[in-house]
Amino acid sequence: MTVTTLSNGLRCVARHSTGAVSYIGLAVNAGSRDDYPDAPGLAHFLEHTIFKGTRHRRAWHISNRMESIGGELNAYTTKELTMLYTIAPAGYADRALELLADLVKNASFPTADVERERDIIIEEIHSYYDSPSEAVFDEFDENIYAGSPMAHNILGSEESVRRLDGTVARDFLDRYYVPANIVLYCVDQNPEKALKLAERYFGDMDHPAPVHNRISPPVLPVFEKVSERDNSQANTICGCRIPGRHDPMRYAMMLFNNVLGGPALNSRLCQEIREKRGLVYSIESNVVMLSDCGTFTVYFGSDRSTVKRCGRIIRDQIRRMADKPLSPRAFAQVRDQYCGQLDVLSDNRENCAMELGRSLLLYDEVRDLRYISDRIREVTSEQVRRCAELITEADLSRLTLL
Repeated sequence: MTVTTLSNGLRCVARHSTGAVSYIGLAVNAGSRDDYPDAPGLAHFLEHTIFKGTRHRRAWHISNRMESIGGELNAYTTKELTMLYTIAPAGYADRALELLADLVKNASFPTADVERERDIIIEEIHSYYDSPSEAVFDEFDENIYAGSPMAHNILGSEESVRRLDGTVARDFLDRYYVPANIVLYCVDQNPEKALKLAERYFGDMDHPAPVHNRISPPVLPVFEKVSERDNSQANTICGCRIPGRHDPMRYAMMLFNNVLGGPALNSRLCQEIREKRGLVYSIESNVVMLSDCGTFTVYFGSDRSTVKRCGRIIRDQIRRMADKPLSPRAFAQVRDQYCGQLDVLSDNRENCAMELGRSLLLYDEVRDLRYISDRIREVTSEQVRRCAELITEADLSRLTLL
């Protein structure tokens, strides 16, 4: 693996691959919390409209450039990050890098194409409203981060998106899609050649580093809310604020979360609420750690009449983990299980390639799944107990969409 910096300050990470597929993309330190105050949804709007044309290509030529060789050009936006990425048969690094450079340097935001894409984004917003199991996460963020840029939906609202245009998208692109704010990642059969091509296509970018106006949102009082949506099922999230990704307890919190409500059927919440009592079809816990804050949440879908009962069981399971650390044997089992899950994830080459770029952008060093597995093995049973104690002390807010 090679980590290097181009002449203009753009960081790159490249890894050799013997596979038949090449993964090349850009990780950009800009997301929905960087949206302008009067433009919720701007980062996501840019993610869509950057593909609508450049000074050299029309929208069709952009979409066809990777697809015509059996590859893919795509993107996604989170609260703090935007990914622009390509997947292609090996041997097309030149094409991928040139296309990505053309997008970030020469996006033209043609009016007619932007107008059509705005309607597509609004339909995407409507689709989320029609999916309560997804909408409940956005509404929970609106409450737990109320009053801060973290609160609004990544997509924005129909009203805010209708106000956006190519001019404000261009301004956002010029501000944040700059060398000091981007990491280029490449997993390819010839990474040395790819890095030389990166200098050719991106080396002439010359913009000042952006100033992120990110202010850590205050911790708000615990809430319990019900939102009537005329759903057939109650979709509920219980959760609280936790520290961000640089907290020393980060890996202990990840392991605690996996034991409590991770994806495996033997998680405590799945066993207690789904398998033993049959109260839910699905239940899962999650930790989201951002640069300066984070959330711990438990999502479940249940009958309206059992929401409070499920909430009590969740609190009881967390309290049990807080009262007594796992035995050495039990702790070794859950730790090995999580490390095994990471080993399975490492077979997803696309995600592993993206993680190279994301981790270098977020931590100034590459933290791949092997790195995470090694850190998990350093976690102690007492640290996991302490994480449960912190959640218990914080108490859980609850939001239910009915």
